[in-house]
Amino acid sequence: MKHSTTQQTRRGHRGPARQLGRTLALVLPVVLVLSGTLAVTRVNWSGNSSDSVLTATDVTSVGGAKNAAPRAPQDVLRDRLLTELQEKNPGVALTHLQQAVDERPSLGRHCASIARALGRAAVRAYGPNRAQSFARPVCDTAFASGVAAAHS
Repeated sequence: MKHSTTQQTRRGHRGPARQLGRTLALVLPVVLVLSGTLAVTRVNWSGNSSDSVLTATDVTSVGGAKNAAPRAPQDVLRDRLLTELQEKNPGVALTHLQQAVDERPSLGRHCASIARALGRAAVRAYGPNRAQSFARPVCDTAFASGVAAAHS
């Protein structure tokens, strides 16, 4: 009998703490995502120092090609590699990604996101099993994680 009383007492003390923990587990990620999204929308992604703030609702460059801001090198590379993946195969695109990063080390910080994008595109083009067969250690395992994410 004493055991059941002790057990109920312990549960009673854990109840509010557990509820607070669950609430934080649900609310904290939402707050972090929202604050991160707001931070990203306030960053000057255009590369022009004359643009002090570029927001997500800024549509000045949508008007046409003559008004378009120059694209970032990593975006140009990603689009070129995605085209190559469609026209040739993911192996060729991954080889060219590695060569681009070797030639231009500043692209290294974008390597994983480009490789993940290639992995997702490879699943769409070749299916998960065949896409995974092209995996290689370019940018660690980012291509494989892109394949896995697209397959899930």
